[in-house]
Amino acid sequence: MIPESHPLQQLFLELVGRHYAEEIGIRDPQVVNYVAQLLAEFCDVDQLMKIRNAAGKPLNDVGEMLIESDPVYGPAPSFDRERQVRKHIGDYTLFYAGMFPESINHYRLRRQRVESFVEWVKAGKESYYIVSKFEDFEYAKVAPLFAQLSATFEQCVYGLNLVKNELEVMQHPIVRNQKEILM
Repeated sequence: MIPESHPLQQLFLELVGRHYAEEIGIRDPQVVNYVAQLLAEFCDVDQLMKIRNAAGKPLNDVGEMLIESDPVYGPAPSFDRERQVRKHIGDYTLFYAGMFPESINHYRLRRQRVESFVEWVKAGKESYYIVSKFEDFEYAKVAPLFAQLSATFEQCVYGLNLVKNELEVMQHPIVRNQKEILM
């Protein structure tokens, strides 16, 4: 994990906080911190691909992840595994829908059961909702956060898209040169 004091974490916290507050009206520090931390965490591809099936193969298909999360008819050995996979589905779909929406209707989704942007958003929103229903014991403190993420999923996706757009502007050479001239 990237520490909170790391410049990358600080950049994401500032961008997410500003766009969520100004453009979509989300000022909940828990949501802002969670999404900023998610961006930093997913800079590591191993974190992005951390859900694996029983054979050890990393899953990058939301349909396969949904099957993996099923503790009744699927391979999930416990409800804790269901929660773990569902949390990742929420994170994964939020990240891709916000940062790389153009990739969703591409090759990655055609293999299994989730084939459109709308279905991805639905899978992410539903997954966070399911995670929010784990309200006992060690999950009691974070359950309201996941309820909030589920309730505002579409707005969080839009806010991440604004963050992505600003990151693209920041890396453009003309913008960098303009800032250097002004300083």
